[in-house]
Amino acid sequence: MQKGDKVLGIEGTAWNLSAAVFGDGLISLYSKPYQPVSGGIHPREAAQHHASEMREVIARVLTAPEEIEAVAFSQGPGLGPCLRTVATAARALALALDVPLVGVNHCVAHVEIGRWATGCVDPITLYTSGANTQVFGYLNGRYRIFGETLDIGLGNGLDKFARSKNLPHPGGPKIEALARGGNYIDLPYTVKGMDLAFSGLISAAQESTAPIEDVCHSLQETAFAMCVEVTERALAQAGKDEVLLVGGVAANTRLREMLRTMCEERGARLFVPEPQFCGDNGAMIAYTGKVMFEAGATLPVEASRANSHYRADEVEVVWRHDDETEVPEVGPRRGAEALVTIGEETVIKRRVSKSYRVEALDSRLIAERTRAEARLIAAARKAGVATPIIVDVSGDTITMERVEGPLLRDAPTPENLELAGVAVGRLHGAGIMHGDLTTSNMIERDGRCVLIDFGLAHASAEVEDQGVDLHVLFQILESTTENPTDLKESFMRGYASAFPGAAVAAKREHEVELRGRYL
Repeated sequence: MQKGDKVLGIEGTAWNLSAAVFGDGLISLYSKPYQPVSGGIHPREAAQHHASEMREVIARVLTAPEEIEAVAFSQGPGLGPCLRTVATAARALALALDVPLVGVNHCVAHVEIGRWATGCVDPITLYTSGANTQVFGYLNGRYRIFGETLDIGLGNGLDKFARSKNLPHPGGPKIEALARGGNYIDLPYTVKGMDLAFSGLISAAQESTAPIEDVCHSLQETAFAMCVEVTERALAQAGKDEVLLVGGVAANTRLREMLRTMCEERGARLFVPEPQFCGDNGAMIAYTGKVMFEAGATLPVEASRANSHYRADEVEVVWRHDDETEVPEVGPRRGAEALVTIGEETVIKRRVSKSYRVEALDSRLIAERTRAEARLIAAARKAGVATPIIVDVSGDTITMERVEGPLLRDAPTPENLELAGVAVGRLHGAGIMHGDLTTSNMIERDGRCVLIDFGLAHASAEVEDQGVDLHVLFQILESTTENPTDLKESFMRGYASAFPGAAVAAKREHEVELRGRYL
């Protein structure tokens, strides 16, 4: 067994083959990315590139093999052929050096190298790259995913749009350059609770006949506003005050500007690593591998199989020893979208402008969401769902009755979740999707669950929308409670008692959960 104090890390989940050695600090880092001749990344060709270049990449960083104490590799998520190539090389090196093997989750590694490089402590992380767009934060021993793309990663979406316009790969830099000379036009904006969907936006941008500068400008403004909105929601939900931006799309200066504006308005701080640590790189695998190795998180060779769907919330974070994040305390808290003034008998909800959004998009969202919220609250009440009684509606403001009682955010008991299941079952039975089913939008009153904040609600009888609605709630339970399994069972008991289509919706929710993001 070797007696060194350094870890060799190998990254190769997709386009970039990269290796690094980490000791007390970064010792060496070398990357040799795959460049497709045309179009996007072809998994088999990328894997062949990794296999042919592996020896050179490793040789450039591994100058003192006797100093290596462990070999870390990106175990997933990623493109299957690429992951298997990297895993095979890592196993061979670990056996040759007679050192342990460490399997690193690619998404978690982005967070850990970001924390190391910027000095932030406990951030909400926006991770947006070619294949992944996720918002997650640390809670009780795991990185919990607050929200993520329901279809494609933002980076892949930008590349797909770029290819349709004959722009070079990768498309992000060229889109950013063209966007500087453009004006805003309306494009689809899809935020479902804490999740995002980019397919409709990308398709609309591809089909637009507006000048290319306007389309690029609007594509960026819309997609980034969606990401910033979900990040702000996660900040509000988790009560944290740091934001970390990582992933290849983090290089975009407009995205950074929008996030910084949001953070400044909320009193939070934005952290962005230097460019070499933003995109996929071997240093993030070597560093995370080192902290995992020191915490005893090694893998036997027989358990080192690549996992293309390896989620960040599957990783037990045994290397963090900071205090457990506490579930937020009872009491008032600033929301992500509106200012709420609570009177003795009424609540006035006024949507506020977001400085990070362009004015036209901001005005559109405020008007659409205010009108839809009032209309759907009234429809839900007719269907037997407990909601606040509306007193008055204006352009950006709804005045409604004050609902007394604890938020389920502060009282997430099985009994209350069963009441919530009944309320959501009736809502879905009426063809209404809440769109933001978080425990912050549920109040227990007199043995019933009152649903509030219909700002993202919409009418639909689609099973897909029902499944997504449930998925948003289940993600919140996973990320903010200590007994999510029991709470989900209680919820489904109530849901099934009020909605005949509960079993089908639950099956679709499970499919949404399992749906691969690596498209």
